[in-house]
Amino acid sequence: MFKDFIGKEAKEVSPSPFGRWLNGKLVAVQKGSMTVELVVREEFTNPVGIMHGGVIAGVIDEVIGMTTFTLGNTGFYVAINLNIDFLRPGKLGEKLTVISEVIRDGRTMAHAECKVYNEEGKLMAKAASNLALTNR
Repeated sequence: MFKDFIGKEAKEVSPSPFGRWLNGKLVAVQKGSMTVELVVREEFTNPVGIMHGGVIAGVIDEVIGMTTFTLGNTGFYVAINLNIDFLRPGKLGEKLTVISEVIRDGRTMAHAECKVYNEEGKLMAKAASNLALTNR
């Protein structure tokens, strides 16, 4: 299903209201991994003009969540935790690349990692999350 969305903005295709607001563009997808690009908009920034940490966390959580759908399991994954290292600031107007990968897909839980790169290719943030498979 996601392969049909490659090159499209989330505002056109995402079932997630938050995902539509973030409005990333799907660049690549395969089972257990996904790459999304998005531009840092003004509403993503904090009072000093860099990307708000909460927005970075939201981007990571959204992309990891989308990645779990590529596994094809019945149900819905919910995050149990999300551990993030913020390494560089995101700047207004900058294009970010977000790469997510499911490291382990267990019977009831999954473990995923995600990295966010700035347009210079430098690592901006990295995260790991454990997710539980629910019946919803």
